[in-house]
This record gives sequence, C-alpha cells and structure tokens, in this order.
Amino acid sequence: MEAHKLKTIEDLLLSPEERVELIGGEAVRRPMARFEHGLVQGNTRAELNPFTRGSGPGGWWIATEVSVAHEAHECPSHDIAGWRKERLSRMPSGVVELTPDWVCEIVSPGHERKDTLHLPLLLRRHRAPFYWLIWTEDRVLIVHALDDGNYRVVATLKDETHFRIPPFEAVELDLAYILGVDQPAPN
Repeated sequence: MEAHKLKTIEDLLLSPEERVELIGGEAVRRPMARFEHGLVQGNTRAELNPFTRGSGPGGWWIATEVSVAHEAHECPSHDIAGWRKERLSRMPSGVVELTPDWVCEIVSPGHERKDTLHLPLLLRRHRAPFYWLIWTEDRVLIVHALDDGNYRVVATLKDETHFRIPPFEAVELDLAYILGVDQPAPN
C-alpha cells in the first residue's frame, strides 16, 4: 500500500482549477458562491473601507478571497483577511505568506467544520490576533480574540445594529448593513 502524499502549495499553484484551497494537505474545492455569502462578504469589506483609506483610521490592507500560505500543506483562501500596514508595509501580491492580523469567514453549508474547527486551530497556531465568523442564516457575528494562546469569544452580535469591536473599534460598524438586513427588495 502506498502512503498518502500530502499536497503542497506548489501542487495547488499547478492546479488547473481556480476555486481550490489547500486544507490539511488536500486540495479542496471551494463551495459554489451563494448570493447571501457574496452579499455579506462585499458588505463587510465595504463597511471596513475606512481602515484602508488614508482619510479614515487607515493602517490596514483588507482583501477578499485571499490565499494565505500558512504552512507547506495549509493554504486556505480566507473570505476576508486583513494585515496591519505596520507589519506588511507594501501591498502583497499573489499568495500571501504572512499570517493575517484579522480573518473573517462567512460560514458556508458543508464547510462548517473547516470554518469552525480547522481554520481556528490553524490561525491559533500562527497567532492571528482576531477571527470572526459570520453565520448568514442565523444572522450572527461571533468575534474571537487571541488571549494567552487561545481564542476567546469577545462578542456575539445578533440583534445589535451598531457596534464597535476589535480590531476595528475606531469606527462604528453596522451589522444590519453587513448582513443585508437594511437593504429592502425593489417593488
């Protein structure tokens, strides 16, 4: 019997498929993008725009669908990730090799285990200070902060409209906007 060979980032880069990520040495297809996922991802990124502009609090690189090479056999594509510019002075290109300062995953059906178990353990090993989970169907945002080597929940937001949470306390964020609740359908 031949031993199972873990895939590497090089294998991932050679893959003809675009929507794949490397999880535990396996090339995993990303789920089909659902409208709710795309809406929440776009709204979250838009709500954090002041942190990427010089006119606001600034100081961050924030991007969607970012592949991060955490380890030889771990290169997930984070829904949204951010790096403080004091740690990453130039805008990165391609696969990023520096652990983000903040990651936000929008939990996708069939990928709950990855988003709630695998990625938090990976990010904890690499000491990513903040990890957010957004559950679109439950309309919940859970904020985790690294504390003494472990993640602890610092906020669970469901019905709050406006809030300030780490690492973006400088600006009041709008959960209803992020979740698309305040966007009525056209008549």
